[in-house]
Order: sequence, then structure tokens, then C-alpha cells
Amino acid sequence: MPRSQPVRDVMTVDVLTFAPDDEVRSAMAALVERDVDAAPVVDGQGRVVGLLSTSDLIVAEGQVHVPTVITLLGASFELPGERKRFGEDLRRAVGGTVAAVMTTDPHTIGPDDTLERAATLLHQHDVSRLPVVDGDGRLVGIVARGDIVRAMIAEP
Repeated sequence: MPRSQPVRDVMTVDVLTFAPDDEVRSAMAALVERDVDAAPVVDGQGRVVGLLSTSDLIVAEGQVHVPTVITLLGASFELPGERKRFGEDLRRAVGGTVAAVMTTDPHTIGPDDTLERAATLLHQHDVSRLPVVDGDGRLVGIVARGDIVRAMIAEP
């Protein structure tokens, strides 16, 4: 990998993005449709305010309270109100907004930073991708582990 090669040379510029008030359900569908595991969340000025990843969505689903069932003398009883609580939790997790489940203050990198710096940040923070931002924090692209691997393979 050309250690000093700038991120701008390998970053993806056609980036799937979300707004903080987008619905989680539609965000999940978009991630699946584009076959990506994360996407930046941007405000109205295009500044990165978060990162939504499939792991954020799985955590949100995991926070759903499963109804408590008690077994007594061979019979199972659901505690009163548990089914309603389960339904509400599930609706909140899947029907909520991106802002409620996204990772805030994601690690970012600039387009003139090197691939070596990008690889270091990806490894240090155990993330799969970094939003690439300009000096004002506006999204200009995204660089993923795969982009760096492709640059390594392309090296003569």
C-alpha cells in the first residue's frame, strides 16, 4: 500500500447517507439494498453528525424486552402487560428515528490524509469505515477497509 497515497484517491464519493430524523426501518432497508454495513448520518448542511451501522440496529433490536413467562406446575403464564410492552419496545426499536440508534461523534478522516493514517484509525477504533470530511465537517466521501485492501493489491 502506498503509505502516503491520499484517501481521496480511493474513497467512495457516491455515499449512502441518512438524516437524523429518518426512520430506522427505511434505513435498515437502504443498508441491505446497498449491501453496506454502515452509512454516515448528516445534518441539513451535510455535516457528519453520526454513523448508522448494522450493529447499531442489532443493538436496538436486542434492547427489546421479551415477555416474561412463568412456568408453574407445568403451565406457562405470561405476566400481565408483558405482550403490550414487547409490542411497544419492538415498534420503538424498528419505528424510531436514526438519531435514536446511531453512533454519535464518529471517527472521521480528511481527503488529504494518507491511507496509512486511515488504516491506523480503522484498526485503533475497530471500525469498518470512516466518513471523509472537509475542513467544515461536511461529508465528501467514505473510506472502508476494502478500499485500503484494494489499494494494497493494486500496488506494483
